[in-house]
Amino acid sequence: MEFRYDFLVIGSGIAGLSFALKVADHGRVAVVTKKKIMESNTMRAQGGIAAVLDAADSFDLHIQDTLSSGDGICDPDVVEMVVESAPERIRELIDIGVEFTRSDGGSDLSLGREGGHSHNRIVHAKDLTGQAVEESLVKRVLQNENIHVYEDHIAIDLITRSTRLKRGLIITTHEDYCYGAYVLDQNSGDINTFLARCTILSTGGSGKVYAYTSNPDVATGDGIAIAYRAGAPVANLEFVQFHPTCLFHPKAKNFLISETVRGEGGVLRNGRGRAFMAEYSPLQDLACRDVVARAIDLEMKKSGDDSVFLDITHKDADFIKSRFPHLYGSCLTFGFDMTKDPLPVVPAAHYMCGGVVTDIFGQTNIKHLFAIGETACTGLHGANRLASNSLLEALVYAHQAGLKAVEQIENADTEGSASEIPETPPWDDMGTSDSDEAIVIAHTWDEIRRLMWNYVGIVRSDKRLARAKRRIDIIQEEIQEYYWNFRVTRDLVELRNIAIVAELIIRCARHRKESRGLHFNIAYPGKRDRWKKDTILRRPFVG
Repeated sequence: MEFRYDFLVIGSGIAGLSFALKVADHGRVAVVTKKKIMESNTMRAQGGIAAVLDAADSFDLHIQDTLSSGDGICDPDVVEMVVESAPERIRELIDIGVEFTRSDGGSDLSLGREGGHSHNRIVHAKDLTGQAVEESLVKRVLQNENIHVYEDHIAIDLITRSTRLKRGLIITTHEDYCYGAYVLDQNSGDINTFLARCTILSTGGSGKVYAYTSNPDVATGDGIAIAYRAGAPVANLEFVQFHPTCLFHPKAKNFLISETVRGEGGVLRNGRGRAFMAEYSPLQDLACRDVVARAIDLEMKKSGDDSVFLDITHKDADFIKSRFPHLYGSCLTFGFDMTKDPLPVVPAAHYMCGGVVTDIFGQTNIKHLFAIGETACTGLHGANRLASNSLLEALVYAHQAGLKAVEQIENADTEGSASEIPETPPWDDMGTSDSDEAIVIAHTWDEIRRLMWNYVGIVRSDKRLARAKRRIDIIQEEIQEYYWNFRVTRDLVELRNIAIVAELIIRCARHRKESRGLHFNIAYPGKRDRWKKDTILRRPFVG
């Protein structure tokens, strides 16, 4: 079946839904999401959104904190644009009904502080900020008649001029255009053609590439893999942020202990109760995440312990329950009373700082294709994302991309340009059959995630990276053979995507011969000026 829209949004987190609302007055919008609309990384964001809203704070301070965290790789112009846009984006969220926490008895927003920030500037809705934002966005999206939501649909590949060329059509230009995507309806098993004048990749993160992650199951790097296969360059995928504090418990899957716990005075201690962060950074427990994650990793390796402990028991119990009501209640279900018990924590893959290369409007090198949110590499995060800049980036680039996408469509209508969508052949699965070996997918998925955790984790070496590259090459060959022989399923699509993202992370990590930000290689423990640049990968052209 073929569907035609003005805008095709792939992903339903804060970036995708914000974009959809921005453009809905200018055309018909399809939002494609591979599970339910609420299932995204956004829903799990506890901390908040960084924005300068206090007279004692300043844009310059937020910019400097972001640049310092990014360790020399940020684009200063992008950082300035995002930081200065933050207050207006927060006001827009308030206007659509997001109820941020206010100061006691007052009307002013309560501003928290997290690692790497020089000032209190984290706007939050208690400790469930992402959920509060997502619920308000979803409510507005579902009320908008111009936005059509397709749940349980997963994008397989983009449709571009190059795609059409491979199908035997004659193309007379070297410029590539995106016309939409092939999308699997998981309920019927049908693969439909979604055509659009602008396509937006907002699929979120890639945490499921690793065995241990704070991310939900949907975070399989789909947008990065899809864009790379289509010919869009990707960058800085060696910079994977490992959140320092995920709850260590056999039943606590993906359970993050927000950085705001340390922002409110929480202290990291080893198994003997000793606070250790002063040995690793003058900022102690409020150091940037890369520093804290490596410190925890080293403490665990020195002691042989399974975890370290995050202790906030010295704070007033009523304050803890009021500031972290969700976190407090959830920890109780696992047998921990955070007003009395230090919480066992370990690092876990959390955020991809790299992604699909875009300009300041979220545009990729493929015409009419945008990437926003965690899928993109905009230049904001550099070698290490500053806490609570992620939701901010998603909001700002949804706005930026919305402006440019609307402009492109309106110009096309005026000029009658080449953005008109041509006839596109349907998906062809001739010669394939249903797989009777699902265990192959499950086994390969598990193998990729374990090799990435063991060889391409918080601390890396040339030997481990070379071993990972040899094994991922073999796995890629096996997946390719399997993929073209059997009918497409969501599990197969995700496996194909995490394998590509794993390969790209490995290649970027092998290329960077230094240690900077989130990338630490024991063979090159220091920074080198010649590597103060982006690591960019492009898919080899296949004629």
